[in-house]
Amino acid sequence: MTPNTTPWFATLSSYWFAASFKWFLIPLVLLPALVDRLVPEGERAARLGLIYGITVVLALVGPPLFGYLSDRVGRRMPFLGIGAVLTAVALVWMAYAPSYTHLLLAYVLLQLSDDLSTGPYSALIPDLVARSRRGVASGWMGALQVSAQLVAGVVGFLVFNLQWQLFAIALVSLAAAALVIRNVGEVPGLKPNPHGLASSLLSPWGNPDFRWVWGTRFLVMLAVFAVQSYLQFYLEDVVRSFEAFGRVFAGEPFQAVAFLGLLIALGAAASAIPAGRASDRQGRKRVIYLAGAGMAAAMLLILLLPRYDLLLVLSVAFGVFYGAYVAVDWALVSDVLRDPRSHATDMGLWQISIVLPQVAAGALGGTLERLNAQAPNSGYTFLFLLAALCFVLGTWLVSRIRAAR
Repeated sequence: MTPNTTPWFATLSSYWFAASFKWFLIPLVLLPALVDRLVPEGERAARLGLIYGITVVLALVGPPLFGYLSDRVGRRMPFLGIGAVLTAVALVWMAYAPSYTHLLLAYVLLQLSDDLSTGPYSALIPDLVARSRRGVASGWMGALQVSAQLVAGVVGFLVFNLQWQLFAIALVSLAAAALVIRNVGEVPGLKPNPHGLASSLLSPWGNPDFRWVWGTRFLVMLAVFAVQSYLQFYLEDVVRSFEAFGRVFAGEPFQAVAFLGLLIALGAAASAIPAGRASDRQGRKRVIYLAGAGMAAAMLLILLLPRYDLLLVLSVAFGVFYGAYVAVDWALVSDVLRDPRSHATDMGLWQISIVLPQVAAGALGGTLERLNAQAPNSGYTFLFLLAALCFVLGTWLVSRIRAAR
């Protein structure tokens, strides 16, 4: 397959499709359902929280650790292949888990196998794609990630058997890994990283541009996860009616938020590749500035105009801006990396900027409840203002990056 062509870009990021397909279905649908089957009703929340707590820790340390090991040996594909096989093993184990303990161990294996594969895999765009083409490569990655969520939603809606859903995820993971290994292959001329673990983990933080790009992603993803975590409650408590354009779109808040999520994903899938191409021609910063301003404005409009018909329109608009951001941020961080021998380690550290915001967003729940108790809906006012502020600050930080235009 010829590098830097449309089929090659799609193939290069095909494992991100598999990863997004997996992590959309499992936390949202499959894991809670499996816990519900294996755990007494009064213990479900605590047992589910324990699984999430353990795997969050693994998600923080796994990508940079396995990325370092990949850099150390100068190879990417063995990690991807072994990680995909272990992913399939973990999914089958989950499908037939006879007890909560088995489910917990299988899920730990799933997280470790994901870290094993995606830590080194995340380095392929900076490894293989020229700076002038990283925007379109990043755009394809973003489009495939969002498209996978749409496909996963359809699978979750049409396939009622949980085991078949897990088998489908396993097959998609194996097929995507095989596609990358066969058609992309090992990075030519990649030299092993001679440095130790500690120095490799600390070195990127000495690069101011890396710190800025890490910070911008942390703030943007904090805003995204904060709103995503509590949007259903906002619809239930504030919007209440899910009628728009003369028809009722949903009877329950969870249905209403699912439809908004679908519109966001459609908008993001449509904008990712064009935005990536635009960033190659006009610079990363211009696209990020536009995307950040659009996302911040959407938060304020949602707060000021709590009507479902407007939320439908704003969801599409937010999706377009979010897709543009997702398309460019991977190219942006690729541009600031200094040492090709430590690409996987650096990208693994960068991935922490999407894990920590999920933890921080979960911790906001108590604050929202206290504010809502003091004054009706004031917690949601705080939520959307905080999200808008994070989008603005995250966008401003991009201006501090010198290695990208």
